[in-house]
This record gives sequence, C-alpha cells and structure tokens, in this order.
Amino acid sequence: MTAPGWRPEGPRRHTGAVLARNGAVLAVAAGVFLLTAALMLRFYAYDRLALIEPRTDLQLRLVDEQADYLDTSTWETVEDRKVQRTTEISGGAAAGNPDWATWRMSVDTSSGSAMIGHMDRRVVVDRATGRAVNCCGEHVGGDRAVRQAGLVLYWPAGADAGDRPLYVAEARSAPPMRYQGGEEVAGVPVRRYTQTVPDTQVPDSSRPVPADALGLERSGTVEASRWLELERTYWIEPVSGRLVAAEESRRETLRTEDGRGERLFLDADLETAPAQVAAFAEDAAGRRTTLRAVRTWAPAGLGALGGLVLASAPLLALRAARRAEEEEEEGERPEQEGEPADTAPAGAAGARRSAPLAQDEEEVPGDDLAHTRNGHDRLHP
Repeated sequence: MTAPGWRPEGPRRHTGAVLARNGAVLAVAAGVFLLTAALMLRFYAYDRLALIEPRTDLQLRLVDEQADYLDTSTWETVEDRKVQRTTEISGGAAAGNPDWATWRMSVDTSSGSAMIGHMDRRVVVDRATGRAVNCCGEHVGGDRAVRQAGLVLYWPAGADAGDRPLYVAEARSAPPMRYQGGEEVAGVPVRRYTQTVPDTQVPDSSRPVPADALGLERSGTVEASRWLELERTYWIEPVSGRLVAAEESRRETLRTEDGRGERLFLDADLETAPAQVAAFAEDAAGRRTTLRAVRTWAPAGLGALGGLVLASAPLLALRAARRAEEEEEEGERPEQEGEPADTAPAGAAGARRSAPLAQDEEEVPGDDLAHTRNGHDRLHP
C-alpha cells in the first residue's frame, strides 16, 4: 500500500529534464549540421558538379540535304546532294591534372561514300572554363606548333551572356561568339550566339589541282589552297553551358596562289539533326535541374531548416530549466508533508509489537511458579 504524498524517485524522476536538456544540445548539433551541409553544397559540391565531365564520348552531326561540293576524284561539281559533317569527340582526364581533360577530335565531311574533307585534332580543355589549354601534345592536323585558344565546345556552367571566343581549327583563330539573345529550342530556354569567319586561307591546305579544273587555259597541275568563309550559330543552355543545337553556313573554295584560278569546293548550310537536338536538349535540361538544385534549392532549404532548428534550441533550453524547477519542487513537497503520515503508522506498529511482549513477560513467571509448587507438593506430601 502506497503512503499518501509518495513520489517516484530514481531515474524516472529526472527523465523529463534530461530529455529537455539533451533536446537543446541535439537541436544545436542538428542546426549546425544542416547549415554546414547547405554551405558545402553551394560552395563545394556545386563547383565540382559544374565541371565538364572528365570522360567525354560525343558525336555531333550537322546535315544539309541540298549541298554542292567538288568531287575531287572526277573534278566535277556535284549539286543538291546530302552532305554531313560529323565531329567525334572522345577523351578523359588529363594525366597529372584532374581539372583538365584531353580530347581527341575527328571531323569528317562526306556525301554518302565520298569523302570531302577530314581533320584530326587533339586539345586539352580546362574543365571549369571550357577553354583550350596549351599543353600535353596538342595539335591540329598534325601541326604541333599551333596554340589553340578560346572555348572548344561547351560554355562554363552558369556563365553570363557576354561574348566569348570559340576556336576554329581550320582558321587557327578564335573569333568571338557574339550573344544574340534568348530563345527556346526543344522546350529548353537557350542563348543564341553567332560567329563569323571572313574569307580566310586554311593553313597547310595547299594541294596539286589540274589547271583546267580551276578554269586555267593550260595543261598540267597547279598548287591551290583551300579558303573558308563561315557563319556559325550555337544555341547554349546557360545553366549547364551545354550545346543544344548548331548551324553552319560554309563556303569553301580552291584558289591558286596568284588568285587567277578558283573553283567552288563546298557550299553547304548545315544544321543539327532534329533527333540529336532533342537528345541534347534533354541532357541539358537534366543537368540544369541538378545544378540548380545543388546551387540554390537544396542550400536554401537546408539553410532555412537549420536556422529554424537552431532557433528552437533556446526555447528547448528554457523548457528544460522550467522542467527541472518543477521536478525539484515536486521532490521537496513529499519531505515536508509526508513526515506525520510516515511517523504515525510506525508508532502504532511499535505499540502493537510491544503489547504481546509485555503479555509474555507477565505470563512466563506465573507458569514457572505453578510448576515449582507442583514439584514441591510431589516431593513433600
């Protein structure tokens, strides 16, 4: 039976206060963790995710269904034929520097089985800026004396809309890609950039050509070089820096050194195939979502949650203090009010225990006297 005013003591008595105090400490720890995670996402994880992937395996196809070109096997002009310009890019992280990538680029211009032009190129790319780095065996068409500069293919992630140089390997120069405004391609917001290469002689392109193929009234061959005029347009998704679509208007000619002989070599208005535009747009949209989440959405959410958790710590600490005071008061109250209740039962129990003892003390001597008398009677009749 429980005495009035009794309260449980031991571990249960202080459980509420302990939990409240621990809750405040845990709130501080959780808030600091969330804020740190937000900062790490924004200032570390984003910077790593925004880099161009170290391994690249890409094929860019530009097509013109009605192009004209010079068939150098017959030296006849072929008109209104499908011409495709394919750029294959493969590579991985540069040896000794994980922030660079080494790309091998192969460009083929063809019409069916007829090869119109071919070029190989090796370039080292800064994964953060997208620009060419002069290092590690770079070359254009085997020419290792070249110094490539400007962007190679991708824009820096999250870059502003300003003009940027893009390297044109055939011209060995990097004319600016000029910003022309925002558009939408395949449902993805993009920026449109254009680049102009004026009539330029292609280095190391001299070759022997039949004189009559260039309109010269003479026999034999003459040396002629290839000249290029180029208008290029890129559509770039700005958050990821990815290429979504491309167009090129190319006019190439063969000319003699003295300029007297000239012949059309290629006239094509090339553009990215629709299926590839859709694939590029999907990839760019996915990267855009990921980068926005890591840079803005996740840090903002974690930061706000961390701030709220930290703000709750003082409230939890105050609640712990109040709970401790309440439990301390509850612990003192039984000691003050419970003494009479505890003493009275003890006294009553003592009185009950002493009564039988006294009775026994009175009864035992009487019995002994009775037995003594009986014994004397038997001995002395």
